[in-house]
Amino acid sequence: MNTDNDYDEDYDKNQSTVNPIDVDTVALYLSDCGPLAKIHNNFEERTVQIELLKKIANTFNENQIGIFEAGTGVGKSYAYLIPALIWADMNNERVIVSTGTINLQQQLCEKDIPMAKKIIDKDIKFLLMKGRQNYICRRRFEESSAQGDLFNDNTEIFEKIREWMATSQTGSKSELPFLPPENVWSQINSESDACLGIRCPYHTDCFIMRLRKEAASAKLIVVNHHLLFADIESRLSSGTYDDASVLPPYRHIIFDEAHGIESAATSFFSESFNRFKVLRQVNQLYRRKKNSETGFLCTLAVLSSNEEKVVNAYEMVSRIKTDVENLETSAFDLLAAEHTIRLYEKTARSFGPVITLSATLAADLGKFTALCREIMDGIDDADKEVPAYWESKILLRRLDAISKVLRDFSDWNEREDLVFWIQKNHLSNEIIKDGEKSLYVTFTETPLDIADYINAGVFEQMKSVVCTSATLKTGRDFSYWMNRSGASFAEKERIVVGDFPSPFPYQKNMLFAVPSDAPLPDEEGFQDWINRAILKLIEASDGRTLVLFTSYESLKNAFLYVQKKARNFKGALFRQGSDDNARLLENFRNDITSVLFATDSFWQGVDIPGESLSQVIIARLPFTVPNDPIFTARSESITKRGGSSFMELSLPEALIKFRQGVGRLMRCSTDRGAVVTLDRRIYEKRYGSIFLGSLPPCKKLYTEIDALCDAISSFIFA
Repeated sequence: MNTDNDYDEDYDKNQSTVNPIDVDTVALYLSDCGPLAKIHNNFEERTVQIELLKKIANTFNENQIGIFEAGTGVGKSYAYLIPALIWADMNNERVIVSTGTINLQQQLCEKDIPMAKKIIDKDIKFLLMKGRQNYICRRRFEESSAQGDLFNDNTEIFEKIREWMATSQTGSKSELPFLPPENVWSQINSESDACLGIRCPYHTDCFIMRLRKEAASAKLIVVNHHLLFADIESRLSSGTYDDASVLPPYRHIIFDEAHGIESAATSFFSESFNRFKVLRQVNQLYRRKKNSETGFLCTLAVLSSNEEKVVNAYEMVSRIKTDVENLETSAFDLLAAEHTIRLYEKTARSFGPVITLSATLAADLGKFTALCREIMDGIDDADKEVPAYWESKILLRRLDAISKVLRDFSDWNEREDLVFWIQKNHLSNEIIKDGEKSLYVTFTETPLDIADYINAGVFEQMKSVVCTSATLKTGRDFSYWMNRSGASFAEKERIVVGDFPSPFPYQKNMLFAVPSDAPLPDEEGFQDWINRAILKLIEASDGRTLVLFTSYESLKNAFLYVQKKARNFKGALFRQGSDDNARLLENFRNDITSVLFATDSFWQGVDIPGESLSQVIIARLPFTVPNDPIFTARSESITKRGGSSFMELSLPEALIKFRQGVGRLMRCSTDRGAVVTLDRRIYEKRYGSIFLGSLPPCKKLYTEIDALCDAISSFIFA
């Protein structure tokens, strides 16, 4: 994100006087004689919430790194928002709150922060910020609308966007009443490389400029982990923490849903491409339609002293298209029946043709981007204001990134810090064009270890960092999360940890059940057995069930079985992938007797209090599948240094996910229901005791499925 002189002009870079939070006074805000108690008639003081608030207030006061596990119902949002708002107000210092899910962002901005401001009786400005690609660019919109062949059959969509933009206050994609096609949105969203700044004719009405001016005076900014890491990357590269970058300057971070920061950072620093990504950029720069040539390069050539060089573009682009086809064909040959293959010592020989063709494509892309830059270099400064120049800069940057991944694949054995793999993907039926292949291959590189980076960008640089989640511990301590997130590299005297258990009545209101007659997951017939068991459990609870799987194939198999065989159950059945996730959750919430079959993204962030969710079924313990390329590479790295990949990675990773899944059941103190795990390894294997030990104190049952169903029905409807 480009910087402006008017951005954050009042931020005190050299502030030396610190006004500490009065911990005892601030604790009164959440006491039974405080303002929150006066606002809510049914208020009950939570000692555990007040203790967490005190710890977080001290984290600010002492420039500490606070690592706090706070169970469901502790009220951690108020426990960190109240100290954060008071600190920001007293010290004129900005605080960033980073979350992992959209649901939590919405809850914070629409409900929790306004209430926290009311509790402390201070009008402190806060703001939700998203990556700039989430906002529309007025200039790009108007210029794209002038290109007759851009939208083709999307004219109606384009007009709807224009109508919405005329009344929108934010220009945020999420506020559109419909989801625009990606090929449309990518042409009209905001891009830093295409920003003309004060030279833009729409500068005064620019949504991004408006957002940045708002951010400059905001003392609390809510972001997601991905955007925060984009800012951290920019600051590590530039070496500055006192000026604006992707975000305004800050020295205090609160990570909510902190269990996910390693995954978020890993995702952010992964790079990938496929045939669509390559050809989309190339075709926008240059393409030949019948006997006519179009694209930004043709527009720029007319303005360039190197105009004659554009005649080489056709041959170069043709060669790139051939390279892309050859590379994908070779990748399909290598994958054969496999879904994913990692490039490492054991597969390097079979990857030979793919590596060779990767180098060929990288070289030809390099020649084409060099030609584009040569033409652009021949343009006078006065003519560089044309939109085609700035759009071309975006496209060339993207092609450079793809070329880097291609070169890294070729030099994979010199990049021990990266994991390389290829994966087969399917186009959805809605977007397949006539004659187009439904399958394509994605090439990806991912950092092997992200801990050093997070430590360097976050824990070493920030004055205070608060990390909180309902699931940070594995076993008795925080060592796994601290090692994976880089917190363990920080100065030991700065680290403070705390465990704040849920106040919910689990012992009375939750039943944890495991069928003793289930086959083990690696035994023949396991899937058929769980299909039947899931149907019985759904009937026993009259729906009201979230079924969590570790594999989409297993989910689909069970869903089709229940859909076909259900005779005593007439409730609605919802399946992840059949609709937008938000709509699925809304339908599930509103239909009390419905059942939702779900996988990865629904193990966390699902917050459905009340009768609609009275039973959670966990199909099997959530160990990562052994063919996951990042997981296997990290496992091998642990083994090479003499560690146990099972104890250091597999088990703790599964434990955190398991605890997230269990946490979906009770979302308020009056909730009541059962968590059923169809995987009896939890009672049969030595490591099972660690899973059992991670549960809140509750009733437990280990018996045959029919008796278990009777007990669950009696428990839920008691």
